[in-house]
Amino acid sequence: MRTTLNLPEKLLQRARKVLKARTKTETIIRSLEEIVRRQKIGELLALRGKLPLDIDLDKARGRA
Repeated sequence: MRTTLNLPEKLLQRARKVLKARTKTETIIRSLEEIVRRQKIGELLALRGKLPLDIDLDKARGRA
């Protein structure tokens, strides 16, 4: 999909350098993927300790 965007050139170049991207398009795609990845990690971390598990940790660790 083609889209016209007005982006700050210095910011785009800085992101391109950090990501070691070859093109502006690659820079944008990888940046968007990173945003989505971080969101998913946040959602998973929010579940930490909230899922009921029927596991005996002592038994699973060989202590019982």
